[in-house]
Amino acid sequence: MPETPVCYEDVALAARRLQGVAHLTPVMSSRTLDERSGNRVLLKCENFQRAGAFKFRGAYNALASQLEAAQTRGVVTHSSGNHAQALALAGRLLQVPVTVVMPQDAPAVKAAATRGYGAEIVLYDPAREQREVISGRLKEERGLLLIPPFDDPHVIAGQGTAAMELVDQANGLDVVLAPCGGGGLLSGTALAVRRLNPHARILGVEPEGANNGQRAFRSGRLEVVEHPQTMADGLKPRSLGTHTLAVIRACVDDMLTVSEEQIRSSLAFLWERMKLVVEPSGAVALAPVLHGLLGCKGKRVGVILSGGNADIGAVADWLRAPSA
Repeated sequence: MPETPVCYEDVALAARRLQGVAHLTPVMSSRTLDERSGNRVLLKCENFQRAGAFKFRGAYNALASQLEAAQTRGVVTHSSGNHAQALALAGRLLQVPVTVVMPQDAPAVKAAATRGYGAEIVLYDPAREQREVISGRLKEERGLLLIPPFDDPHVIAGQGTAAMELVDQANGLDVVLAPCGGGGLLSGTALAVRRLNPHARILGVEPEGANNGQRAFRSGRLEVVEHPQTMADGLKPRSLGTHTLAVIRACVDDMLTVSEEQIRSSLAFLWERMKLVVEPSGAVALAPVLHGLLGCKGKRVGVILSGGNADIGAVADWLRAPSA
C-alpha cells in the first residue's frame, strides 16, 4: 500500500484513547434487508454514539492528542453540525473551550445541541462566505488551535475506530461501505479494514449532487462541487481534503453515488422497518445495498450508519414525499 499521512497504528492508538469514553455501538441486522439484497448485511449503528454520530471519535482523539495546548489556547472548527456537536462535547469532557463556525441554515437540532454542550457558535452565510476563511481568521485573531472536521490525521484516526469495532463484531466481512463527505470516516474506515480484514472490498458512497469524492478518486486530484445539492446535509463539503484524498486513493476500491430518491427510501426503511432514528447522511451508505448497486450476492456486507442527528420535521417531509 502506498505511504499515507495516517496509518493503522494511528487508528489503534486512537482506540486506546477512546476506550471507556466512546460508546461501543451495536451492529444490527434485518432479515428483510438480507432477503432484499441477497446478502448478509450488518449495520454499524453510529447513530447511538455520543453526540449522536461517529464524529465524536475523531473530535475526542484530536483534543486528547494535544490536550495541554488545546486547554491553554482553546480550539476552533467549522461544521454543519455533527463535528460541531462532537467537538463541543469532547471539549466539555476535556475542559477545552470550543468555538464553532456554523452555516446559518444548519439543522436547528444540531445547532441547539452544540450550544447545549457549551460551545460558542459563529454563524455565516454559506452563499456569500467560506467557512474555512472565517475559522482561519478566528484562529489567527484569538490564537486558537484549528481542529478541521475531516482533513486532520488525528480526526481520521479517531473515525477509523468505528470500523475497527465493526470488523471485530462482524467476525469477517466481504464488503464494507461508508458514506463520504469530506472523507474522514471513509479514510479512517479504509485504514482499519485494509489492515484487519484485508480482502474486503471497501466502498465509499456519496449523493449524486455532492460527488466531489468520486470525481477526485478518479482524477487523482481534489475536485470541487461549489454548491452541493442533497438532503444529506452532513455530506456537503465542497471537496475532500489532501489527507483524506491520499488515503482514499490508496485504500478504497471504488466510490459509488446514489440518488436523492435512493437516499429517501433507505431512510424510510431504517425508520419504518428497523425503528432506527438515522439522519439522511447516515442512510446514504445503505442505499447501494437496498438498490442492487453492489453487484454481488451471498456476501457479508458491513454498512456504517454514520449518525442520527435528524431534524424530525424535515425527515417527516422527506418520508411523505411521493416516490420519483
